[in-house]
Amino acid sequence: MIKLKPRTRIILLSVISILIVVTIILGVTYSFMQANIDSSSVTEVSLSSCAKITLSDTGASINLNNTNPISKNRALQTTPYTFTVTSSCESYVGFNLYLATLNTNTLVDSSVHYIITRNGSKDILAEGILSEATNALSEFTSDDQNQLNVGINGTFGTIYKLYNDDIPLQGEVSYDLYLYIDSEVTDASTMGKTFNAGIAIKSYDREAGPAFASYITSLYTTDGDNGLYYHDADLANGAADNSYRYSGANPNNYVCFGSDEATCPDDNLYRIIGVFGSEVKLIKATSYGNYAWDSGNSNTWDGSTKPDVYTTLNTTYYNSLGSKWQNLIAETTWQVGGMSSSDLTAKQAYDSELGVNHTGYTETMKIGLVYASEYGYAAIPECWTTNLFDYDSSPNIGNNWLYIEDTMWTISRVNSNSEYTFYVDSDGYVNDSYRVSSSYGIYPSFSLETSAAYIGGTGTQSDPYRIA
Repeated sequence: MIKLKPRTRIILLSVISILIVVTIILGVTYSFMQANIDSSSVTEVSLSSCAKITLSDTGASINLNNTNPISKNRALQTTPYTFTVTSSCESYVGFNLYLATLNTNTLVDSSVHYIITRNGSKDILAEGILSEATNALSEFTSDDQNQLNVGINGTFGTIYKLYNDDIPLQGEVSYDLYLYIDSEVTDASTMGKTFNAGIAIKSYDREAGPAFASYITSLYTTDGDNGLYYHDADLANGAADNSYRYSGANPNNYVCFGSDEATCPDDNLYRIIGVFGSEVKLIKATSYGNYAWDSGNSNTWDGSTKPDVYTTLNTTYYNSLGSKWQNLIAETTWQVGGMSSSDLTAKQAYDSELGVNHTGYTETMKIGLVYASEYGYAAIPECWTTNLFDYDSSPNIGNNWLYIEDTMWTISRVNSNSEYTFYVDSDGYVNDSYRVSSSYGIYPSFSLETSAAYIGGTGTQSDPYRIA
């Protein structure tokens, strides 16, 4: 694999602390580098690739609003230093963000705290004590180091790697940087000191990361950590299918699908039901609209006859996706034979839908709907022995990320009545008494190809996983 030499951009920061009795003044100057890419102050490492990114700032300084060390909460109320990273590429670009201190500083790096957020957000992307960040000297060649010294108008002392992120194709991302001295730091080591540093970024062509399924399963440590449960034979009341499923109130299982925009549109947010074999299964986080299961008032699905919802999902909805995203969706065999509407815990529903008791017709297609058992297992384990018809009370309400206060169809059919199918009521319980000719919310669900790769994101709603 050819390693491409990264491009570097630098912005200068200056933080000066002055002794006034026992107080410290911190101020951060704006960038030496202007937004104009043709400015003579812009220096960069040559790069024979697409990874061309620019770094610019707002020209505003960080204002701590007082002369005392402050708390983290107070620091987040100050005016941050804002900068933007922009890509002109036709694909994702990755970059590392560094802060290089000057060797003339007299304020020790262990006194300086940093916080990085998306511009305008208080959701913290990275934070810590500067001296505890990764020393990245080995990532800078001698030419890079010379360039860095020019950029910070001095000689660097230490280069710290603070953050890594991705930029969508021809996109941009803006960040807020807070620097402060913690209010617990009051000893003489912070008095009358100076601190100067520069921001630098190094871009690189983003290579495909690990298989998305492998990345998600790597987050599992023990049942419940990161919202994941491993449904092996030892998990009480679990599916016993060796799947990894998300359960609980609001796990970090968001995925941006169908968009490469820097900020994922709400309509492109999906959530991970779980990992089944080597495939990650998603469900759309918002409704695709209200549709009848079948306007002919029948839930028949026998190969020659398919309900209206099949066409809605596998034609209308599927065709609304671009080819890039269509190719990431796997063809899947769905069990659509139906099940009894008798007592129905999550395990009983699973066994009837997919497990030892499943019967009836299967359909191979790309897009389906959530199974009733998947809704049941999205709740915390305390609910798994509760009849799904009774999920409209605690502890399911408030502890099931799939409870969305909307009436939605499932793919689970009633095998004893052709006019009924299972649905999740807006109150949270599962029922089977709605006629299939009624219009209710559909939330497309599908499995990703095993080739789907993780390329970024933390799984939160504001920073969903990115895949390619």
